[in-house]
Amino acid sequence: SYYLKESKGSRRWLLFLEGGWYCFSRENCDTRYDTMRRLMSSREWPATRVGTGILSSQPEENPHWWNANMVFIPYCSSDVWSGASSKSEKNEYAFMGALIIQEVIKELVGKGLSTAKVLLLAGSSAGGTGVLLNVDRVAEQLEEMGYQGIQVRGLADSGWFLDNKQYRRTDCIDTITCAPTEAIRRGIRYWNGIVPERCKLQFKEGEEWNCFFGYKIYPTLRCPVFVVQWLFDEAQLTVDNVHLTGQPVQEGQWLYIQNLGRELRNTLKDVTASFAPACLSHEIITRNHWTDIQVKGTSLPRALHCWDRSLHESNKNGKAPLKGCPIHLIDSCPWPHCNPSCPTIRDQFTGQEMNVIQFLMHMGFDVQKMAQQQGLEPSKLLGMLSSGN
Repeated sequence: SYYLKESKGSRRWLLFLEGGWYCFSRENCDTRYDTMRRLMSSREWPATRVGTGILSSQPEENPHWWNANMVFIPYCSSDVWSGASSKSEKNEYAFMGALIIQEVIKELVGKGLSTAKVLLLAGSSAGGTGVLLNVDRVAEQLEEMGYQGIQVRGLADSGWFLDNKQYRRTDCIDTITCAPTEAIRRGIRYWNGIVPERCKLQFKEGEEWNCFFGYKIYPTLRCPVFVVQWLFDEAQLTVDNVHLTGQPVQEGQWLYIQNLGRELRNTLKDVTASFAPACLSHEIITRNHWTDIQVKGTSLPRALHCWDRSLHESNKNGKAPLKGCPIHLIDSCPWPHCNPSCPTIRDQFTGQEMNVIQFLMHMGFDVQKMAQQQGLEPSKLLGMLSSGN
């Protein structure tokens, strides 16, 4: 099932894959079915939905894509859009994420997609990882159907996870506590998950789980992909067992968080088109405040516009990147929310909004010590933090 908002006369199509974690065993899929039914079944889905962020048809909220044909594909397969297994004696759940995308494409071809110039496959969280796993397959499918002229691209939001060491190791009991590699290792077997052939060839048999991690699959992709990733992604911190609830963060946690930002920044250095703010958050492209966040003075819609132009230009002539139109935007400041345009933080207990300094204090950030390390006066450091330099 999917939602479609047609824009007659536009030859741009935006297909959005919804996110929402996953489940990888009979037990945790049963729990998911009991507690998050809309992510397991289409029975209770509303008849219509309102598009927000990049799916909005309001130019103020969506300056660059408002006029495109919009397709929202809800996530009910729980398999990071990778599964290809029907219900069987052995497994009472069906996991068909990869097949759902193929079927939607097949149907849209009869609704105008056949004359498209650009198809942007976008997604957030598990949907963002789904983009990395499916974008080349969508391009191949359209080519096989005889539509070579459609340029297929990907936009992966908050789906670029690291298979790093957890802050505290825990046994793999449920989706939240399970280390990222272990969860995917179990999931791929349970879902009969498929990964792109070119990525699969990089790894030994049984090691296909590697392809669920952005920095490992990205170099094997043929289609251009724009990666949007918070440097301090809340879902990443959750699976790494860093829980920022109420108590001040211990020094070990604080160092772990900063190191996470560094590791993530490193994995993006060879990604041509990227937008990575130093914020603690998760998902952005369908949020209505997505136009407010900036990296080095450039907003995300603007960066996507520059990316579009650069792809258009490079099709014509391999010219140098456009002046004043950057597409590789990664914050260099070292801790969460050192970028003043980050979304507002709320205290998880009281729901109160916090400014950067309150947040850092709440995290157990030692201004005196930090200032000393940076060779600054504490007041100067506080001034820099609140202005975001």
